[in-house]
Amino acid sequence: AIYETMVRLTVGNDALLHPYGDSKGNFGKAYSRNMQFAASRYTEAKLAPICAELFADIDSDTVDMVDNYDSTTKEPTLFPVTFPTVLVNANTGIAVGMASNICSFNLREVCAAAIAMIKDPDCEISDYLTAPDFPGGGTVVMEPEKLREVYRTGRGGIRVRAVWSYDKSANCIDVTQIPPTTTSEAIIDKVIDLAKSGKLREVADIRDETDKSGLKITIDLKRGVDPEKLMLTLYRRTPLEESFPCNFNILVGGRPMVLGVKDILDEWIGFRIECVKRRTYFALTAARDRLHLLEGLQKILLDIDKAIRIIRETESESEVVPNLMIGFGIDKIQAEYVAEIKLRHLNREFILKRTADIDKLRADIADMEDILAKSARVRKIIIGELEKVADKYGQDRKTGVVYDAQEAEVEESAPAVDAYPALLFFSREGYFKKITPQSWRMSNEHKLKEGDEIIESFESNNAAELLFFADSGEVYKSRADDFKDTKASAFGDYVPSALGFDDGAKALYMAVLTEYTGYMLFFFANGKVANVDMASYATKTRRKKLQNAFSLKSPIIAFRYITEDARFVLRSSAGRLLIFDSGSVAVKTTKSTDGVQVMTLRKGHSVVAVEDFDPTRFVDPKRYMGRNIPSAGSLLSEVDRGVQLKME
Repeated sequence: AIYETMVRLTVGNDALLHPYGDSKGNFGKAYSRNMQFAASRYTEAKLAPICAELFADIDSDTVDMVDNYDSTTKEPTLFPVTFPTVLVNANTGIAVGMASNICSFNLREVCAAAIAMIKDPDCEISDYLTAPDFPGGGTVVMEPEKLREVYRTGRGGIRVRAVWSYDKSANCIDVTQIPPTTTSEAIIDKVIDLAKSGKLREVADIRDETDKSGLKITIDLKRGVDPEKLMLTLYRRTPLEESFPCNFNILVGGRPMVLGVKDILDEWIGFRIECVKRRTYFALTAARDRLHLLEGLQKILLDIDKAIRIIRETESESEVVPNLMIGFGIDKIQAEYVAEIKLRHLNREFILKRTADIDKLRADIADMEDILAKSARVRKIIIGELEKVADKYGQDRKTGVVYDAQEAEVEESAPAVDAYPALLFFSREGYFKKITPQSWRMSNEHKLKEGDEIIESFESNNAAELLFFADSGEVYKSRADDFKDTKASAFGDYVPSALGFDDGAKALYMAVLTEYTGYMLFFFANGKVANVDMASYATKTRRKKLQNAFSLKSPIIAFRYITEDARFVLRSSAGRLLIFDSGSVAVKTTKSTDGVQVMTLRKGHSVVAVEDFDPTRFVDPKRYMGRNIPSAGSLLSEVDRGVQLKME
């Protein structure tokens, strides 16, 4: 695992914005699952120049040192980095039940944000951090609210899409940058699957033309295809656009914490202040010790001959240091230093050179004491270091940003599919069939499983929007183009399997529409009816599944999609009927609304069926206003025998 870790840190792998390893050989590519790295015996690596910022002053007691794994040496608990590297290089991993997914940001922008935080802790981070900056480039679809949420909480999603160009002469699209969460092979495989299933008829061929110059996926187009519309479709249906899931889970004091960008910078600033103080104190201690020795040496300058005479006249070696201490009034440390001077150095020139640094040392000590006493000076030092790092290692953004919301959104109202005529059928057991009119004329007798029957049929087209309502209270959105053409003699597609329903969920109703207008009616067993605006089911990003599509507080008896007000007949378990007009129920925008009570039920009874109103089967009560109502027998003869009509 240690070699694989080193591979990811190298320049050759292209996984980091600022790699820590300068590599030679095949280290694979982060954007490809097939381009694997070579064995360690074929590769070479050394530390990159930016690593000097990781190890700077590590020998100056800037961080705590602990025993390594076998207690043979010491290792730092943290590196005393001079810039917030945790935000500059991406980090993804899972450890002991804790996941972390940190996106990378531009070094210059991170340094600018850190400097702004030092100067004003209440500054707005988004003014300095435009958006994440990924090693593989791509384009961030700017969604300000979501980005601010990531900056604030450390959680959320950031949409990233591929970068492409159109080669008119060759009639092809060249994709040169892809989102960081996918690979070139995954994109190619998905496009091929869509083309084989007939859902992507605009693509003639796709191939990987990646070489030493970098990533390149070439998509050959059929004649007359609009590349802009095709790319909108590919963004929606393939990994050419994906969301980067942010989970800024980091260790603070050995404890995992999910922090926003501002909190991470605040923690780093506090850590760096401590590093600078410890470094300054370490240097101050060394300077004081050095000054102490030189002050002792300076006293020797007053009478070198006396020092030599003391040493020569001392009979025991162990008495040399005490005699020097007595003779010159110096302490033991100073006397030891003097006693260790070589004979060749006992000359005025050597001693003058050594003692010349005394004034400078005293000035340096005063300066370091001032730094430790004033936090403003410490912060100024950190700002200066950040500016140097940004100037020395900063680079332009690799990831672009799309600010125009209309350009960023995929338009659902203009699907890039062939809208040829099609007959759509849905069975009680949840099977869906899409049959062309020509195929239907050849064989119009359905093949169904035993006990199954067709409950819905529509004359529509291949681009129609389909909403499948499940008994779990969810709606699964699809398009007729997502299903293959079939024949009446086939069972069709089982919708729960085709759309990935939750385990055990069953499709109850299919709504077919060309645009999100009209209303959805939900009839419940307790006599309530919910009238929901169909616009409530529209989404900008073509989500496949919507939860809480309707209320589950009472069993659902029937669904109806209508484009204008209509009349229905509700039948209760007591044999009573109610003619109901949808216009009498207020339209709601909340999908899971409980509805309005439209049929009063006796205790123990419920609504058991809903039918479309057929005026030829029912008598309009207004017809008898001002006249004697016929006998029950004659009235029932005009309706259906054995059915009671509720007259209110």
